[in-house]
This record gives sequence, structure tokens and C-alpha cells, in this order.
Amino acid sequence: MRYSFNPNRTILGNLVSRFMHRQTNPPAQAIDKMAKVSEKVSSVIDQSDYLSRDLSWLKFNERVLDQARSTERTLMERLKFLAISASNLDEFFMIRVGSLYNYLDYHKQRIDYSGLREVPFRKALFTNAQQFCRDQQQLFTEELLPLFAENGLMLVDYQDLTPDEQTEATSYFDRAIYPTLTPMLYDYTHTFPVLLAKVLIFGVVTQSPDGAELQSLRSEDEDDRQRLSFVQIPANLPRFLSFEREDVTVFIPIEEIVRQNIKKLYRNVELTSVNLFRITRNGDFTLEENDDDEVDFIDEVRQKIKNRRLGRVTRVEVEIDATGHVGSPWMLNLLKKRWEIDDLNIFESRTMLDFSAFWQIINYPDFKDDMPRPHAPVPPLGLLRAGRDKTDDIFELIKQRDLFLHHPYNNFEPVLQLLEQAAEDPHVLAIKITVYRLAKRSRITEALLKAAENGKHVSVLFEVKARFDEENNIREAQRLQKAGCFVIYGISRFKTHTKLLLVVRNEGSRVVRYAHMATGNYNEDTSKLYTDIGLLTTNEVYTHDISEFFNVITGHSLPNEYQYLITAPRDMREQLVRLIRLEADNAKHGLPSGICIKVNSLEDKEVINELYKASQAGVPIRLIVRSICCLRPHRTGLSENITVRSIVGDFLEHTRIYYFHNNGDPKVYGGSADIMVRSFDRRIESLFYLADPRVKQQAILILDYNLRDNVNAFELNEDGNFKKCDVPVGSKPFNMHQRFFEVTEKEASKARLFDPEIKPAEVAQIEEEYQEGAERAIADI
Repeated sequence: MRYSFNPNRTILGNLVSRFMHRQTNPPAQAIDKMAKVSEKVSSVIDQSDYLSRDLSWLKFNERVLDQARSTERTLMERLKFLAISASNLDEFFMIRVGSLYNYLDYHKQRIDYSGLREVPFRKALFTNAQQFCRDQQQLFTEELLPLFAENGLMLVDYQDLTPDEQTEATSYFDRAIYPTLTPMLYDYTHTFPVLLAKVLIFGVVTQSPDGAELQSLRSEDEDDRQRLSFVQIPANLPRFLSFEREDVTVFIPIEEIVRQNIKKLYRNVELTSVNLFRITRNGDFTLEENDDDEVDFIDEVRQKIKNRRLGRVTRVEVEIDATGHVGSPWMLNLLKKRWEIDDLNIFESRTMLDFSAFWQIINYPDFKDDMPRPHAPVPPLGLLRAGRDKTDDIFELIKQRDLFLHHPYNNFEPVLQLLEQAAEDPHVLAIKITVYRLAKRSRITEALLKAAENGKHVSVLFEVKARFDEENNIREAQRLQKAGCFVIYGISRFKTHTKLLLVVRNEGSRVVRYAHMATGNYNEDTSKLYTDIGLLTTNEVYTHDISEFFNVITGHSLPNEYQYLITAPRDMREQLVRLIRLEADNAKHGLPSGICIKVNSLEDKEVINELYKASQAGVPIRLIVRSICCLRPHRTGLSENITVRSIVGDFLEHTRIYYFHNNGDPKVYGGSADIMVRSFDRRIESLFYLADPRVKQQAILILDYNLRDNVNAFELNEDGNFKKCDVPVGSKPFNMHQRFFEVTEKEASKARLFDPEIKPAEVAQIEEEYQEGAERAIADI
């Protein structure tokens, strides 16, 4: 791989040698002061019994970035995780940092779980984020970029193109890029333009030639003679232009083509500086509760989406030159003043901006083979023969036994088949479903439309406040409404996050209800990427509970109690606290106890405090938390019996499972809720009890494999840092993302977490039930 080096160019020219820390020499007194402040902040954080939610999230993104460091992955895989970490950070600055600024800008008090007030916490947060971005850049320039040549690709500057390629690049600029560009001047006669978030922007500093009429209108002061304008590169243009050479594919970033030709936008003026930058804006918004009709509600959501595009600036990414300086400090100071930000908000880049752009290269046809092929889903345990994803009659299959699905290891097809068969079946009377996120070309929507066309009653609760999916959900919901479906656009001030489906079918002598409960969305695309569980059943206890639940969210009903469901905001926190306390009581009385919980995030203080108390009572607690964890494990006298691990690997861990040992008769729940304040107080959520012994065992096996994994796992230390798990000497790697494709009924039947758990006679009974179920399923097919 070759790069020519020109100190006047700012990116791509010999990136590896350019990556170095800026050396600054502040006065000794200032250094001492900064050190003391930093030491005090660190002391406050260390003394807190809770870990910061936002700092914990940054630790999660570090674990994502760690996947890009793995030398066992292909270059395309590593670029994928680098791109994911960049997209994650964009959302973090839009939502979490945006939320922090909602306090800072309106002078509202906020104390983080770490114990810091909003101003010192902002400094701690941005300091960590700055370090993360330096780690990203270092990984790219020192580890990934050197691998490009041996993988048949080059990332080049304009001067690295051949003459023919330069001619083609210039032609591409003239016909496709130039017509889309609009210089937007900002001076004493032009207002500050609206700059979009997450797009590349050139800040161009110009100066009129001597004797120009415009020059005479201003003073002779150098700053007054400068003009600043902005050129935004449209987001719908490809980020890279590619060229095929004999043995290599060459990619040039679009910004380098624009930079080379930008003089065409500024004729007869002097360009003193051309500066590339990118901004992130506050995307956090809430909807005010009101009594207006749903049309007003939808209009409000749409207005909030528009406002998100104009939110306050939370981050500015700016390229720096080979000497480690911004091209125009004057421009940068003007932007800081305009957006009311400071140096903490400025993220300097010595490489290309926005690593999420690498998705274009990852998906490039020549490199798709460098991504591992997805493993074909396997049939659910004990039910279908290998290679059979569908049955002729999904209704008959579900009536025979509860069907437990573990995605992506099991296909999402049974859920889709249930809806599609229900839409066409003349005996189906009604379909009820909650929708949070859908695939872009959703078979779910198409099945519901078909059902409505066939005269069935279709009730859909569309959560139009699902962040960043608001517009898609509004569009799909209105399609269904026009087709005659009964559509509800969310519930008051609550987000509907639960995942429930009910199909009502007239079967002659009786009406049978078929239910699906899940931890993941009704999205056939993400079901291939996210790990989730689902349960298909006709168990009348489940279907009665779900019917009652739909009556609550679609009408005006307050059921006395649910038998198999735990719901929020009704009493989920209280029920979980009760289950934790039962384990603590068992431990105090010398009875077997144990808690194992797998969630995406753990943040609710009330539940954390109960887990601390249970730990002090002697309950062994195993937590599997993918991202945010505010609980501090291993602290003497507080949480010595608690371990926390995080799984980050090929699939996004999205499953929520709650296990309580219950003196050897485990209670196990799955569902949509994490242990978060928003889940308990501001969302409609549900957890479902796993009553079938076979199903319970499969869920226990999932937890067992999560605890045994030594390839994708990280352990949380008392100081809030994660340590990657190593394969013990003499042991074999255990990668659960591979092993779940190989699970057998026997493994599931014997899975256990805490001893004693299942008596040998019960194991034999479960194995027998598995065998009988498998034989019946094969006979049915």
C-alpha cells in the first residue's frame, strides 16, 4: 500500500506516521490545579456504590471496539465492528449527552449515579469519550489500515490516483457532486445557516482580492476581512468512489474529491482555509401528555422529529493537519461561540471522519466473501426434523405443545407463518399485536393488511415513539389504519415496549387462542442478528392473561391479577423485588438460593439495592448484562457474592431472562423489560413465566451457556472496568454463539445453575417428554 505525503493535505497521506499526540505545555500551576480536580472527581466516582450509567455505556462501546482488535477476525469483520462503534457513539451523543445538556442548558440539577453534579460529570464524560475516540483512531491507523493492501484494497488521496482515475473523479464531481453543493455564506449580511447533523461539512474561509468592492466595505482588521461559508456534502451520495485496478480496488473518500475541486464553487476569491468537520446534535425529546386526538399526537411526533434535526450541538468532529492543528482556529472559535461549546466538545481527528462510512466497503461485492457466512438456523429442540423450518399447519403444531424459539439459532419463520396463515385462515376471527420496530419491508405488515382485507378484526398497538423508527412506524401504522385495522398510536405518556401477539380462532366446538410472547421485536431482519427468545402457546393461562392485557391497553380495563404475566408500569419492580427477597430469606434460613439475570441494561437503584441486600444475605448472584450496568460487584461488605459479565460477539445480545432458584424449584421468566427506571415507570412491559418444564430447561441452558462462555465474555471488576475472559489453561474455547447451533435435548434437560436444582427423577421425566415430543412432531409432519 502506498501513500504520498504532503503536509498541506490533511487526511489519508501517510496516516500511520501522522497519528501522534499533540504536545502542549500549560503552566505548571495549571497542571497542578487540573490534577487536583481530576483526583477529586476520580475519588467521588470510586467511593460511590453505583456505577455511572453513561460511563458504563462508554465501557460497553469499548467492548464493541475490542471486537475490531481481534486478529482472528477478517479485515471486513473488524471494519464492521469499528463502524458499529462509530454509529453507537453518534447515538450516544444524540441521546445521552443530549439529555445531559437538557439539564445544563436549562440550569436544572442532576446528580449522576457516580455522585457527580452535572458540570463536573460533563467533564468526566467528555474526557472518557475523547479517549475512546483516540483509541478508535489508533486502532484504525496502526492495526487496520496496514491490512488494506494484503486484502486487495487501497484507501487513497486524490494525488494517489492515476491520471485516468483523476479524470474520472473530476468528471464524477462535475456531473454528480457539483450540482448538489451549495456554498452558504455567513457574515454581517447573511444569517448563520442550518447545518445538518452527521453529514460532512467543509468550513471554507475566503478573502476577497485586493481592490474588490466588498473588501472596501470592511475594516483593515484581518479577522474582518475573512469570510466564512459552509459546504455540506449530501448524505445520499456514496461516501467512496471506487476504481478497479489489476489486483486491487481503490477507494477515494468523496470529501477528497470535493476538496480537490472546491475552487469551482469560489471563483475569483482567495481560499485561505478549507476545514472538514462533522457535528452531532441533541436528539433527545419527550412528548407532553395531552388530551388531544391522535392526529394531533402524530403531528407532535413529526414536529419533534424535525426539531431533532435542529437540536443543540453536542459534538464537533474536526480534522487536523499533519502538525496537529485545525486549519482555521478563527473558524473553530467562531463555531464554539455560536454553538455555546468549548474544547471538550471538539473531537480532533487525524484520520477520516465517521468510521460508520466503512459499511460501503464492507458491502462492496468484491469483499462480501470476506464476511463469514451466516450459520443456517436449526430446528427448535425436539420438534422439527433438520432442514424443516415450516410445518403444513402451524396451529396444530402449537396446540400440541409450547414451542420455544431461540433466535437467531432458531428461525423466526414460525412466528411469520402463524401470522400469514392466520391472515388467510377463514376460521381466524381476530389478531392482536404490539409493534415497536418493524423490518423495512415487513412481512408482519403485509400479513396484517391481508387479514384486514379478509374481514378479520385486527388490533395493532403501534409505538410511534420508538426512537429513530418514528417515521417508519407512523407510515406503516397509517397503511394499516386505511386498510381497516384498529390502530392505537401508543398509550398516553408510556412507551409500549412489550412484545405480544394473540390470534383468536373458531374451531367449531370452541374458540382457541394462540399466543406469542417474546423478548425481541416483530422484525424478521433483526431476528437474524439479535439473540432473543419467544414462546408460541395455546396454554389458556397465558392466553387469558394476554387477552386481559390487550383489554387494558386497547380499552379501559383493570384486571385483578395475572397468573403468568408480570407487567409494567403496574407492579413489575415490586414483583421482582419480592422474588429477590424470597431468595434472601432462603439464604438466611440455610436453604438453597441463587439469582441469575440476563438483561441488556441494569440501572434501577431499587432493584440494585435489593440485589446488594441479597448478596449480603449470602445469595449467589450471577448477572449477565450486555451494556449499561450501574451495579458495582465485588465490593467488600456490599456485593461480594455478585458477579457481572457481558457478552459481546457475533450477535447482539437482546434476550432478557430472570431466574430465581426458589429452593430447588426454579422460577424463570422471559420478557421485554430490562432493569431500568424507564422500563418500570415509563414503559408498558411484560415478563412471562416459563411454566412448561421443557421450556424452562431451555431457558436455563441459555443462562448456563452465557456463564460458561470464555470467548465473547468480559467480567466487570469492582472499579467499573471490564476484563476480557481468557480460555483457562488446559480448557477448550467455549463460544456460545457457535455452540447454540449444536444444542441437543439431552444438554437442555440436564442444564442447571445452582445445586441442588433438579432431582435425577425429574431429569429422566424431562428427557422422556423431549423424546415423546420429538416423535410426535416427526409423525405430524
